[in-house]
Amino acid sequence: MTTVQLPLFPLNSVLFPGLVLPLNIFEERYRAMMRELLKTPEDEPRRFAVVAIRDGHEVAPSAPGMPDPTAARDRGPAAGFGPDPLKSFHGTGCVADAATIRERADGTFEVLATGTARARLLSVDTSGPFLTAEVEELPEEPGEEAGALAQGVLRAFRQYQKRLAGARERSLSTGADLPDEPAVVSYLVAAAIMLDTPTKQRLLQAPDIASRLREELKLLRTETAIIRNLPSLPASELTRSPTSLN
Repeated sequence: MTTVQLPLFPLNSVLFPGLVLPLNIFEERYRAMMRELLKTPEDEPRRFAVVAIRDGHEVAPSAPGMPDPTAARDRGPAAGFGPDPLKSFHGTGCVADAATIRERADGTFEVLATGTARARLLSVDTSGPFLTAEVEELPEEPGEEAGALAQGVLRAFRQYQKRLAGARERSLSTGADLPDEPAVVSYLVAAAIMLDTPTKQRLLQAPDIASRLREELKLLRTETAIIRNLPSLPASELTRSPTSLN
């Protein structure tokens, strides 16, 4: 497989191919990354790699704090990720294309990117103003019975949506048609289910589409049963993911 060196953006969440990623960029290391991406002509992809954080902080500490109030501020492109950043990240991420990069008057950025392809993280370079990584794009293998599994997942997902809407005492909008292409279904559902980051990461790095769909079918049935037996859910916006502060 061909490898490529790309800017690296670590997040406390998982990005899937085809999903939109809004970003609010304010840290200097990521502002430098966006300034570099803006050098790419508008008619070419402005690509960077997104990877979920295994151990570390999305936003670097900006002032002394607990447990040592005298500790120095953490600085540099790898701030918050320890001496070996590669160990702080999950090994599979997603290449993203920044379709919109808008610089504000204060030097921060508003970015809208879209996941394009899974990628394996091979190495991390901390020598520049922002992290870069050598990544290898991963193929999309269908696996066995992906089409039939996709239909089963869609049915289970609709039941999950109905149960979730009922638990939150809200009406369910059914106007939008869901896709039926297995790879698209697998990523859309993986992003939409309320799961923790390690579980979403496991779905991202599934060996093939059928395996991902098969795992999602189990998760949807389990989550739907849990919601059905809960008297209520916390009054939070359960169906939306917060915009990353970076």
